[in-house]
Amino acid sequence: MRLQLQVGALCVAMVSLAACSAGSTADANGARIAGRGQSDRHAMYQVELERARAERVQRLRAPDGWLSYTGSGRVRAGRYQVGSDPRSDLVLPAGPAQLGQLTLDADGRVHFDSAASAPVHLNGQRIDRVRLRPERAGQRGDRLDVEGRQFYLVQTGSLFGWRFRDPAAPLLTHFAGLEYFPTDPQWRIQARWQAYPTPRTTTLLTSIGTPLTVQVPGEAVFSRNGRDYRLQPIVSDDGRGLFFLFADRTSGKETYGGARYLYTAAPHDGRLVLDFNLAENPPCALTPHVVCPIASPENRLDLAVNAGEKTYRATER
Repeated sequence: MRLQLQVGALCVAMVSLAACSAGSTADANGARIAGRGQSDRHAMYQVELERARAERVQRLRAPDGWLSYTGSGRVRAGRYQVGSDPRSDLVLPAGPAQLGQLTLDADGRVHFDSAASAPVHLNGQRIDRVRLRPERAGQRGDRLDVEGRQFYLVQTGSLFGWRFRDPAAPLLTHFAGLEYFPTDPQWRIQARWQAYPTPRTTTLLTSIGTPLTVQVPGEAVFSRNGRDYRLQPIVSDDGRGLFFLFADRTSGKETYGGARYLYTAAPHDGRLVLDFNLAENPPCALTPHVVCPIASPENRLDLAVNAGEKTYRATER
């Protein structure tokens, strides 16, 4: 009987050992599978991120992208001779010496009379005299085609300016890409969306200190290292998503000082994704020829967002 008990105990011990071994193997296999799953998800996320960044670079490289600007200036009510002649009122960096005359009335109407010898086109048609629609936020205006280059006006509130684009712009032809912080999936954050009962009107400042009135529909609340942070967006130009302008502890050091921009999909069921790996420089960080809004005091985070684009350093490339 004692022998049988001993043998029985040994069998139980062996079965337990086998079960334990099998369990350990299963746990190890599960850990490896989970690890592979996490690695696969990270790889897929990296592919999606690289695709989004490649699309942004492609837009920047476009002949009429942000890097194509070569000239700009303010315009007040009055008449201006326009051309590349240095004696012109508005001196263009290229094109005919005498392009024509620009007239901005006190009521904001704009007319352009082309010089007889200037090859000026609008929408593919040669023009002599035309009323021009300035570009406004989210609205494309009339762009005069000047031998493949573009001359047009922009309007921000009651302020007017002129812009000149050239597909052979040095910033465009010498563009060597953007710099980024290392990709960190933890900066892809699920945020809570708190909509306001009615959108709030607020005033942002632009990169040249002019005011810009916008509507804020609510705020996104996210957590980082046990602390909550809030960001107020405005509605994106297409009306289908949100547009965040934010600054953080890296601003003015590793990133552009005025703001970085982040676009998101519209909130769903009180949630939205803030993927700071997609944070990008505003246009005014890439070229001196545009004006753009900067982060409001409410959107200056007491947090170092080590994700997304770093400061663009064209002169070092």
